[in-house]
Amino acid sequence: MRQRLVFAFFQVIVLCRSLAAILVLLTGMGSAMAQTQAIDTTNPANEVIVKSGHFMVRDHLVIDLQHGVEWMRCSVGQIWNGTDCEGVAMQLTQEDVAKAIVIANEQLGPGWRLPSRAELEGLVCKACAPVKIELDSFPNTLGEPYWTGEVNGFAPRHIWTVNFMTGHTYGRFFPTQQVLVRLVRDR
Repeated sequence: MRQRLVFAFFQVIVLCRSLAAILVLLTGMGSAMAQTQAIDTTNPANEVIVKSGHFMVRDHLVIDLQHGVEWMRCSVGQIWNGTDCEGVAMQLTQEDVAKAIVIANEQLGPGWRLPSRAELEGLVCKACAPVKIELDSFPNTLGEPYWTGEVNGFAPRHIWTVNFMTGHTYGRFFPTQQVLVRLVRDR
């Protein structure tokens, strides 16, 4: 019960901050946005970061309060330098993912795995742009598909992915295709 009250309290704080930020944005930028036809999404100044209150950040890990799991803050191939994810995110086949999971479990402790479809979809932030994820929690995430650990039941030769450019889920990738990876483990 206490956890629910604390969580509700933090949701109220996040909502108040979001509303205040929206008011500042609307009053200060309204006329500038009215004059702008297209927004350059390659410019980091145009990133929209939303803090949902669903995550708690702790060093190289992000605790997902909704799903009860902890995420690697960086994509596989990148490393956390204390302030950012640096390096190149690696696109892996499912066979290579299995090898990466073995290495992660040896070096970072047990339990690392590919996320379920629901867990990975839980990271999608529809209001965020240009990448559909909270970049303050998951910096340098690419706007591309990421593997889940679930086979598409309608087309068993395919694996589900979540695309962080669109925020949509697709069940059309073959296990031999190379796709980005973010690992998760149960808490």
